[in-house]
Amino acid sequence: MSDTTNTTPKAPTHVAYQVRDREGQKGIWTRIGSVWPHADGKGFNVQLDAVPLDGRISLRVVADKKD
Repeated sequence: MSDTTNTTPKAPTHVAYQVRDREGQKGIWTRIGSVWPHADGKGFNVQLDAVPLDGRISLRVVADKKD
């Protein structure tokens, strides 16, 4: 039987971005989803709002917004 205690954070801990590289310029970063760790700490749930057809997906820790 599984443990019913849910210690998964309500807010995502990471943000998923699509990154498209451009020759000689900075890459274009587009937010495409959110990431939460599993309660047991052995994996992640990834919720994507868009699926990129090119580039790569980068997962970054959520940072406080600058004022």
